[in-house]
Amino acid sequence: MPRPRPRSAALAALPLTALALTSCSGTAHPASSADGAPAYRLTTRTASSTGDVDSFTWSLFAEPVSIDYAFSFDYPPNTVLSNVCESLLRWNPDLTTSPGLATGYANPTPTTWVYTIRSGVRFHDGTPLTADDVVASLRRNLDPNTGSDWAYAFRNVKSVDKTGPMQVTVTLNTPDSTFNAYMAASPGTVESAATLQADGKDYGNPARGVNCTGPFAFSSWTPGQSLVLKRFDDYWDQSLRAKAKQVKFVFLSDETARVNAFQSGEVDGGWMVPADSYAQLATSSKGKLYYGQNTTVADEVVGNLQGPLGDARVRQALLMAIDRKGIVKAGVGGIGEVADSLVTRNTWNNSPQSTVDPLLKALPQYPYDPAKAKQLAASAGVHGQSVVIASSPLDSQSTIITQAVEQAATAIGLKPQIDTVSPDKYTALFTDPAARKGIDLFETFWYTSITDPLDMYGSLRTGAFSNYGNWSDPQFDAAVDQAAGTSDPAAHAAAAAKAQQIAMEQLPWLPLYSEPVSVFLGNRITGLQPSIDYLYYPWAAEIGAKG
Repeated sequence: MPRPRPRSAALAALPLTALALTSCSGTAHPASSADGAPAYRLTTRTASSTGDVDSFTWSLFAEPVSIDYAFSFDYPPNTVLSNVCESLLRWNPDLTTSPGLATGYANPTPTTWVYTIRSGVRFHDGTPLTADDVVASLRRNLDPNTGSDWAYAFRNVKSVDKTGPMQVTVTLNTPDSTFNAYMAASPGTVESAATLQADGKDYGNPARGVNCTGPFAFSSWTPGQSLVLKRFDDYWDQSLRAKAKQVKFVFLSDETARVNAFQSGEVDGGWMVPADSYAQLATSSKGKLYYGQNTTVADEVVGNLQGPLGDARVRQALLMAIDRKGIVKAGVGGIGEVADSLVTRNTWNNSPQSTVDPLLKALPQYPYDPAKAKQLAASAGVHGQSVVIASSPLDSQSTIITQAVEQAATAIGLKPQIDTVSPDKYTALFTDPAARKGIDLFETFWYTSITDPLDMYGSLRTGAFSNYGNWSDPQFDAAVDQAAGTSDPAAHAAAAAKAQQIAMEQLPWLPLYSEPVSVFLGNRITGLQPSIDYLYYPWAAEIGAKG
């Protein structure tokens, strides 16, 4: 399930200059002379490590609220938990899936998924993994008393049952082609049933931690300061045996402090590098800055369709009036691309290219044209109505986006008002309808957790939890349902593309830009594979000594 990116970093300097970057391997994005975009390269794998290290220190931009997998729905907890807890399947750095705690699966009927549970796996307390653990773990997502953030992935699940000594069967009420893919992300996480029962409401908190099967085990958590993992020597997968004996995560919410920690060597690395430090860190003597493939798109969410933004023509005009190239240049130093949909091309990797390419080319385009946008808005009756744009001192990108949207709203004849709220209240916009009252627009950085565009577009279906503006289109809903109901790749892609086409014509959310994953690695360590899969893949296990 996708997730907003609530960040609590302090404001920093805004404009950036162009830069050119190179790395070990991967796909190059050449510089564009037309718009002055800088060149950068996506790295698929950093240099292999030469051996083990005793420990390394990693920065998080915020402290997790919990590391209970049912509530691990954001960057900080998942960055940690991906190394500790495992799912039935794995989401790999190339965004494919492979066996995890399930050695295999079958889909004997359209509404039945049968998982064969891996033998010889032990939890961190030494107890063996059983089918009962899998049943207890998956059923938590169905229990309304749990209130799992991942209930959406289980919306079509009828039952989860043990059907053999090491076999679990999930029965669906209706075919759902995305269910199995979610078993490679947090919804497929397996925890000890005994631990779940013993810890109850304290499960996943700083005092209790978790008891899973990953290459690292929970060691300690000092609230407000750090969280420590230790290597699990009895880990079942020797190909991902941890090369570090210990990882210490430190919570650095201030962007400047985090960058200074990179530069001083106080920390050895971190994901989601502050964009306004790209140029500085690209030439650092203390380490290297890398970029990897991502599924994240920066969007402006239309949270109120009862006001002037209720007319699709006004939403189209607003998007046309936003200087998205300018945002990419000023907000992320040109390390990104203007988005023409709410998902990246990566999310279509499982679809036939011959099917997808023409469908993507047919998407409506909204080139920057304030004058034409103003005419379109006027034809829809815009004449100085107010719109409220929520903002928060999250980071420099957020500030630049808010400024650009404010300018665009003014350009088409609206009267924008900025409502600046605290980071905590901004996060509440994504979970509490009352917090969104009176807010017309707010921004998010939305990633997909599976390689399927339905992870995004399913969130905009009528009544969906993340459909913040309560947008509704029967044809869109039908296309989403049709895509979810078929496993044939071409038919699935065609139906998903139809849903995307409708969404991009109606614009319940406005796509702004996509950007690569960023990660800084200090000179002492190497070995990871930069990719958005770090939220579910044990990336820290591959980090070892640099020769």
